[in-house]
Amino acid sequence: MRKGNNSGNYRNPCLTMHQPWASLLVYGIKHVEGRSWPSPITGRLWIHAASKVPDESTIKAMEYFYKEIYAINGVTDIKFPEHYPVSRLLGCVEVVGCLKREELAGWDMVPEGVRLEAQTDYCWLCEQPQKLLIPFEMRGYQGVYNLERKIHDAAVRGLSPVKGPLPVKFPLPDPRDMFSLKPGCIATLTPNVKAAEVDKSSSISAAIAGARAAATQFSKKDQNSPSTSWNNTHEETENARSYNLRSRTRSMPKNNASPSELTDKFNNGALRLSQEEDSSFDKSEGSSSDNQSSVADLQPPTKGSLEYREKSNRDRYEGRSKDNQSTGIESDSRHFPRPPSKIFAAALINLKQ
Repeated sequence: MRKGNNSGNYRNPCLTMHQPWASLLVYGIKHVEGRSWPSPITGRLWIHAASKVPDESTIKAMEYFYKEIYAINGVTDIKFPEHYPVSRLLGCVEVVGCLKREELAGWDMVPEGVRLEAQTDYCWLCEQPQKLLIPFEMRGYQGVYNLERKIHDAAVRGLSPVKGPLPVKFPLPDPRDMFSLKPGCIATLTPNVKAAEVDKSSSISAAIAGARAAATQFSKKDQNSPSTSWNNTHEETENARSYNLRSRTRSMPKNNASPSELTDKFNNGALRLSQEEDSSFDKSEGSSSDNQSSVADLQPPTKGSLEYREKSNRDRYEGRSKDNQSTGIESDSRHFPRPPSKIFAAALINLKQ
């Protein structure tokens, strides 16, 4: 792995791409990653597959495209990926440089099939593909971003080199400068360079048209300008994949009350129960006194007897209670605590209603 030259603060740069382009790059079938902006890094670039499941027609269109451009160089045995997983870290490639479209298209030092991959404003030149034996599930982001350290450390141990159908080594314009493959370098070396016209059969033209149509489906803004879309439209912000945690929680029933409403209901229920208990207590107290008075009328107690002393004490007690009620002070009986279990039970019954 070459030491990278990053224009940004990238420790473990990663790029999210749509399928099938992501797997085609990691499997060494795809040599050029096209973008509308120049590559901000050279060196290792991790490849992550976005969450969108590719259509079968898209897969067939891209496989057909690569079959046709490889056939120009006499390569017919191409082993395409059996699966195109999504929302996975797939592997990595080495970005050795970046050229403008017209530079790569007219660069006669690379195979003709690779030159046909120059369909975007900027072409990132990729070598040394490696795939993960077990792709890691993760979310992606837009543009080039840093891979999380723990994911990076685990992924490095699971890489396996891949030999593509036609391995390509992009020559350096300046062998002494490993970062010399940059936009404008080819034009500087050969000012009169023009895009060398590759003989395009009807099948090649159809393959290019199909690949462009497959690429532009991911970006509405690029549908009217296919020459600048291509696979630079693969990147996807995976906010849809990163689920909103609030939407995953179990929703509350519509008749559920807020905490303040629950408190009010509980207090109202407890107060109502307390009032009911007070009234029932007073009724029972009144009925017992009535019964006792009726019995007393039938059998008046003898002065000095135990019944006489009890009645006298009760009369004095009731007299004090009436005096306290007239002054706004509750009687002694009201100071006795109510069983809390009944209050809570009634409050809960009230909440259910």
